[in-house]
Amino acid sequence: MTTAIQRLNWENIKIFLAIARGGSLRRAAEELRINHATMARHLNTLEDQVGARLFDRTKTGLNLTTIGEELLPFAQNIEAEIAAASRLVTGRDHRHEGVVYFSLPPSLVLSPISQYLADFAREYPQIEVVLHLSNAFAKLHKREADVSLRYAQEVTDDLVGRRLVRCNKAVYCTPQYAEKVLDNQGDGLHWIGWAEEVGAQHVPWTLKSAFPKATLKYRANEVAPQLTLASSGLGLTMLPCFIADQYPGLIRAPYSAPLPDRSIWLLLHNDLRGTGRIRAFVDYLADRILADKATFRGIV
Repeated sequence: MTTAIQRLNWENIKIFLAIARGGSLRRAAEELRINHATMARHLNTLEDQVGARLFDRTKTGLNLTTIGEELLPFAQNIEAEIAAASRLVTGRDHRHEGVVYFSLPPSLVLSPISQYLADFAREYPQIEVVLHLSNAFAKLHKREADVSLRYAQEVTDDLVGRRLVRCNKAVYCTPQYAEKVLDNQGDGLHWIGWAEEVGAQHVPWTLKSAFPKATLKYRANEVAPQLTLASSGLGLTMLPCFIADQYPGLIRAPYSAPLPDRSIWLLLHNDLRGTGRIRAFVDYLADRILADKATFRGIV
């Protein structure tokens, strides 16, 4: 095993870890943003270097062989050491220039945060912000991002950061659809929901709303299509106020009031607190969000 490890470089180890975590070439290729065929060639080369198969090919995906399982903890340790070294070097860079890797959910791009990012780019032209849009939480200790903005109830990671603002959500629809809304708990109305089971007409969050009698008829697992469907007049949707209040053609539904929702958290790894470009970015974004608390709380 020692001889095999000596043949490997970091790129090979990174590919091995991505495949082990994803369970397939396709998912690993998506994570590393590498062509599927290129990933397959890398895996073949990697196994030639090791002199053994690292994965069993099955109908359900790729499973680690015994040798692959033996290699996995070595690869994870190397990944952790490289990430720690990278944070150490980056943390001593006090310049306001370079790249900041910023992770946030796709829905937050539909909020005033996009304008904050544009304003930051004008104020700090030497800092490039690279966005990684994902609903999965970026692992900052593995340098999947430098800074993360989360929309969550709680954050349990061992990271530096803070809750910036507790937000509210409300029910939205078009002005035309609002004319159908009566003080009858939504009888005869329709909801636009998320990824609930097909066929379910009522789910816990609709039953707890101001319109428990409205039926769940449409589904979309992202905020953007929900906004589009609602603005087309298909029904009611419940979304964060700081997103839906900005969307043209939607109003808050009558006979309903905002409800408590999740919070916005701004996070970074402790080792990066002293990095000039990251400190500038974090401070700027936090100041803008805190100055605009009323918008995020949905106070109108």
